[in-house]
Amino acid sequence: MELRHLRYFVAVAEAESLTVAAKRKLHTSQPSLSRQIRDLEEEIGAELLTRRARGIELTPAGRVFLDHARSVLSQVEAAGEAARRIAHPAKPCFVMGFLTGHELTWMPEALKILRDELPNVDVMISSQYSPLLADGLSKGKIDAAFLRREKGVPGLAFRLLVKEPLMVILPSDHRLAARQVISPGDLVGETFVNVSDTAPVLRAVIDNYLKRFGINITPAHEADHLAMGISLIASTRGVALLPAYAQNFLPSSVTSRPLKGDTPTIDLVLGHKKSNKSPVLKLLLSKLDELVDRASSKKIQ
Repeated sequence: MELRHLRYFVAVAEAESLTVAAKRKLHTSQPSLSRQIRDLEEEIGAELLTRRARGIELTPAGRVFLDHARSVLSQVEAAGEAARRIAHPAKPCFVMGFLTGHELTWMPEALKILRDELPNVDVMISSQYSPLLADGLSKGKIDAAFLRREKGVPGLAFRLLVKEPLMVILPSDHRLAARQVISPGDLVGETFVNVSDTAPVLRAVIDNYLKRFGINITPAHEADHLAMGISLIASTRGVALLPAYAQNFLPSSVTSRPLKGDTPTIDLVLGHKKSNKSPVLKLLLSKLDELVDRASSKKIQ
């Protein structure tokens, strides 16, 4: 008895027709298939199929044999799949998250480091708000993320990458754009565009900075993301305080100026779950200094 006998029998039993099984499933001739079934019945010593005018019908012996045949074929397939997994193991997958807008600087360098060291790793990318990245890390959906130092998410570890200075972002033809630096007090009376609660860490840095100088500004608009903030600045002739990376995305109608005096900064960190034992994560953490150097030299260029 060979495996093909079992496959032929199961195909006939499921099609309930020698003709249908031969043409549509097995792509062989009906006489050849009939001979294979007769050979099987002779070897077993029992009739498995009863030929009827409109097809075939399983005998009691055939119904019992069908269950066992299916089980054997299933086990053979499972054995083959297990052998294939050992011979050709699937590539490990590593998920990296990026605070939207930071991919331009950090993603090419991080991918280069990983692929130079681990060319067989599949890297997946996720671009989201910082709080969502932290949640993804916590739930194990993301292995490492470039994000803010989010609070209230236990079990995460953060490694500092850079301290980003805040800049004044404003229309290129705004009266304040004529200045080399802008004082905090210069923002009073201007249409102020602040970030929304989609960026709670950045919002806190901005609010604390203005409070430190005794400046009370009620935002005219709140932006959920960088593109929305830049659009609001251009359309309302407003001003905003945003991290320096925003300069990479400014159209010609919008520009940036540094703040005068003690410039506020916001941390960009690499976050990961403390319990994550991924060897790819371990490699990335061991190469952080190199990663920062590469990203810094890229900005200078």
